[in-house]
Amino acid sequence: MELNWSRWFRCESSFGLLLVPDQPGIFALAEELVAPEDSNARRMLAVFEIDEAENIARALGRLFLPSNLWRSRLLEGRCYVRYAVVADAQERKTSALMLKNWLVSQLDAASHISQQRFRPDEPMQLYRPVSEKTVAERAVDKVTGTNSY
Repeated sequence: MELNWSRWFRCESSFGLLLVPDQPGIFALAEELVAPEDSNARRMLAVFEIDEAENIARALGRLFLPSNLWRSRLLEGRCYVRYAVVADAQERKTSALMLKNWLVSQLDAASHISQQRFRPDEPMQLYRPVSEKTVAERAVDKVTGTNSY
């Protein structure tokens, strides 16, 4: 199933969510890691939450309730949100589960990268052959048009 995602938009208050539809779907929350230094640079976002809801607008609005665990992070950080409308309940649950599994796998991969020790006498391998890349890396290459490595 291919999801039709909205653009990323800033999530700094519940007022910024006025244009989010009152429809069922999936949403993703991300935090900006590095602010772009110039206007031509791209933002680097780290997804920290993926969830599904019967009503995306209400679910995102609840993020700003005082009892919500994400509230302080959304108010203090530079957080962004995007959503995809998915009317079918089974497809929504399946897609959300697959995306959550992907997120967990990326967290595991990131922790392994940070634990690797690089030796100065060995050249660091910046590019890997396509056959050694993960499905996610190949998808990024396809989207960005950098599939030569």
